[in-house]
Amino acid sequence: MISAPYHLSQGDLVAIIPPAKSIDIIYINKAKNILESWGLNVILSDNINDSYYQFAGNDQDRYEAFQKLLDNPEVKCIFCARGGYGTTRIIDKISFDTFKKNPKWIIGYSDITVLLFHLYNMGFQGIHGPMPVNFSEQNAEESIQRLKKILLNGVLEPISFQGNSNNIEGRTSGELIGGNLSMIVNSIGTPSDFTTRNQILFIEEVDEYLYRIDRMFVQLKRAGKLQNLSGLILGHFSQIHDNEIPFGLSIEQMILDLTSEYNYPVCFDAPFGHEMPNFPIPVGQIFDLQVKINEVSLKISED
Repeated sequence: MISAPYHLSQGDLVAIIPPAKSIDIIYINKAKNILESWGLNVILSDNINDSYYQFAGNDQDRYEAFQKLLDNPEVKCIFCARGGYGTTRIIDKISFDTFKKNPKWIIGYSDITVLLFHLYNMGFQGIHGPMPVNFSEQNAEESIQRLKKILLNGVLEPISFQGNSNNIEGRTSGELIGGNLSMIVNSIGTPSDFTTRNQILFIEEVDEYLYRIDRMFVQLKRAGKLQNLSGLILGHFSQIHDNEIPFGLSIEQMILDLTSEYNYPVCFDAPFGHEMPNFPIPVGQIFDLQVKINEVSLKISED
């Protein structure tokens, strides 16, 4: 059973940290103001202003800053400031012993996918959702408000979105797990590896070439990660590139070809990923998924 941390209350202490790439403090200040408007008290990690090449401090500094927040019993929620690259460099150093006794929400996506998988493997939900770097983006308001309702009220509103003519219709339920395609593939064979039997897998990606996306999905298939799913959800595939000699398949064609032998619903264009809206979803929560050609709905399981 995957446990969800308690929702937050007015006056609770929350923290913002960049565990991977460095971030301009202007984004932090804007997010801090929003969180404080919710009635929360906000602290910033020790490495919030650090810059070590592309990272928010060297590996040791980022690890120590994250561990400090994880072990602080007063901190009820950790917002990862942004993704980028770097969380896998510190994940195996982090001790979750104190966290297991005093779990708290950890929120992020993209590079933070590995952290969400790590939490899932320990039996805890984390939230795949908007980060402080996104709080000032256009069209982010609905995603942020949905995040607020989850954190402060324990309410996860149903998600519905427009269908796609390539959808494979069906109805299913299962634990929702997933995130960034590159990070999902990079987790295979590591302590952050994951199971997909009877689960709903969701996947998003950004700034990749079509042939590389195909290669990663082929690896997922070869590793047995696609064959026993309850359902497959494809989110944003943003800023996707092709070579001078075209790859020849669209994302939809690629996925349908690789999953044609399986019998589960598949849907495209879900509001998850590197664009807005990027609706928050607890990884490990059991959902009901209904896929139609003209509409898709995702809601907490009635069971």
